[in-house]
Amino acid sequence: MSQSHELQLHIAQMEEIRSILNAMKNLALLEIHKLGRFQIMQGQAVINIENAAMDFLDFYPLPAIDKNALSVGILVGAERGFCGDFNESLLDTLNTETYAGIIAIGSRLGNKLADNSPDLIAAIAGANVAEEVPIILNRLIDSISLLSVAKGDINKANKTTSTLQLTVIYHDNSSGQITRRQILPPFSEQQQRLPAYGNPPLLNLEPDDFFADLVDHYLFAVLHEIFYLSLMAENQRRLQHLEGAVKHLDDETVNLRRKSQIYRQEEITEEIEVILLNSEIN
Repeated sequence: MSQSHELQLHIAQMEEIRSILNAMKNLALLEIHKLGRFQIMQGQAVINIENAAMDFLDFYPLPAIDKNALSVGILVGAERGFCGDFNESLLDTLNTETYAGIIAIGSRLGNKLADNSPDLIAAIAGANVAEEVPIILNRLIDSISLLSVAKGDINKANKTTSTLQLTVIYHDNSSGQITRRQILPPFSEQQQRLPAYGNPPLLNLEPDDFFADLVDHYLFAVLHEIFYLSLMAENQRRLQHLEGAVKHLDDETVNLRRKSQIYRQEEITEEIEVILLNSEIN
């Protein structure tokens, strides 16, 4: 097989790979636009719940954080590849943080922790697309519920009980950095403000029952927001890597076409020389 023909076959293979990578890039771009809409709506829902909680806590403040609370870190990683050091950078945060247990979101991240971390409580497959987030959250809540049973039921406890301290570590697309967000005990970061009202809110439930339901709604909303932000950051990283890979393939294809033309010209010249030599002999 001639060198030019071999290069043509190689070019065809690279063009096929490019079409696959370009399709993956377009899917990542579509997912980013979709997640952008989801994140805006979910972020507003979280803000509304936090404002309601602050109005409530102005008159029914949270107790001090239990020093014996079980500190658990939830690392939200990437389920798929083509996103650089997305998972590795999350693992690096464990060098500066101390948790009694770790819950890993993402199979790749879970596999890395299973080999290196004795504190891994659970490893849950991550979401590939936004529509899979509720399924992943249900699995996460099941894992948290098992912990709460061991330390006291947080889902049914009143606001004077804080048996778990949950911190989510994730890539925040809005800031472009890794963020640590404490979701249990809830609202501890938002409670640094002056009272908004002079009179306590009118409640149709007992304060403890109201707060327990409010925390349930808050956890549901804030975990959705975190997962959307992380998945959006993952797809942004994937988009950048795929754009770089497609550009590299395009540059390599141009170089191979140039080489193929040079080899083909040399082969044509050799064929002409052979023809001329044969004609002289005859």
